[in-house]
Amino acid sequence: MNIVKIRNEKETDYERVEEITRKSFWNLYIPGCNEHYLVHVMRFHKDFLPELDLVIEVDDQIIGNVMYTKAKLIDESGKEKEIITFGPVCIIPEYQRMGYGKMLIEHSFNLAVALGYDVIVIFGIPSNYVSLGFKSCKKFNICLDNGTFPAAMMVKELKLEVLDGRKWIYHDSPVMKIDEQEAERFDEGLEKMEKRFQPSQEEFYIHSHSIIQ
Repeated sequence: MNIVKIRNEKETDYERVEEITRKSFWNLYIPGCNEHYLVHVMRFHKDFLPELDLVIEVDDQIIGNVMYTKAKLIDESGKEKEIITFGPVCIIPEYQRMGYGKMLIEHSFNLAVALGYDVIVIFGIPSNYVSLGFKSCKKFNICLDNGTFPAAMMVKELKLEVLDGRKWIYHDSPVMKIDEQEAERFDEGLEKMEKRFQPSQEEFYIHSHSIIQ
């Protein structure tokens, strides 16, 4: 019987977490990846939430992690609502499709509620998240500042009916705007991995460029 433990990330975990993030995302959405660089810089940003920086261990080995940052919604009158977003979130390939990701994310929901947060907005492949209670941003009238409702943008109310149907514009943390050159430079110092095309990249392109009317 495997011993599973979910806990906060420690400084001694940083390198391992960046390594498994890189292995999990490599060639998934683009040839190579930059999520491990985002993890590297995110921890030191003012919007980072260390209380919701979690790792999952199986038999004392870290196999996945989830990280959260602050984000906000702004309504048409200019009123702001502080919310949260997660990502990167990953489970290393050899432990995927075993329920560990669901376990980790649902544990993070309980912690987020205890901290007083009531709304999460994320970007991702919908099939990965609708079973966790995420719904289309269009259903909550939450859009980007250009007025669009991306198919990949999903919302979960941690407290039911906290969103009242008014129009909100979503703003994520500036830390999400990755400097591609810095990410490339960071990756060059790591173990060499081959960049290549795979079908999941086309699937991601379709989802990330689709808008709900």
